[in-house]
Amino acid sequence: MGSVKDLTIVEKPTDDSLGIGFFKFSDRYSVFDWGEMPDHIVNKGSSLAIITSHFFEILKKRGIPNHYIGAVLGGETLNFDEVDKPFDTIKVKLVRVVKPEIKNGKYDYSIYKKISRNFLIPMECIYRNSVPEGSSFWERYNKGEIEFEHEITPDVPFGKPILDVSTKLEETDRYLSWEEAKEISDLDADQIEEIKSMLLNVSNIITEETKKKRNYQSRW
Repeated sequence: MGSVKDLTIVEKPTDDSLGIGFFKFSDRYSVFDWGEMPDHIVNKGSSLAIITSHFFEILKKRGIPNHYIGAVLGGETLNFDEVDKPFDTIKVKLVRVVKPEIKNGKYDYSIYKKISRNFLIPMECIYRNSVPEGSSFWERYNKGEIEFEHEITPDVPFGKPILDVSTKLEETDRYLSWEEAKEISDLDADQIEEIKSMLLNVSNIITEETKKKRNYQSRW
């Protein structure tokens, strides 16, 4: 169980094969790395499960493979178009989560040089189409830690997404340069560029879809 999602493992992943699991989206919510907040947001779980299912199926149709299998309703696994009522659970493929060790007070990622398949790459890849005022992003931007071709303004769409990356398996997420991301994950330069290209593609697809849905009304 995480702070906002519950994971049920049906088949554990191995060195050579994917596992199977169910993600149940709850009405709990968390803030930054502080964990679960004391109150809940009604219907948040169903809302997130529905939009997750919708976009993962679109991405798959557009040639972007992913771990999503289907929406879960009444014990059945269905395609999004087959669902006739809200749901809060999806079925997914699972990979191994191999955590870095802590040595001399620092995270040691050398384990990723020893494994070659079926594991979670230990970083979170992020695209940003705009950033609100007050975000910690601006402190990093003002320090020159994030480069952009022209001046950008809070709450104003960038025109071209900013790509960002952080750790995912440390106690607190830590932002990285892409060179650092390459080092900790043991990926090569071509693989990093492939990730960036996929991020831009995902951003474009989701942006296209959200523009279509501005006047969308739920079918339920």
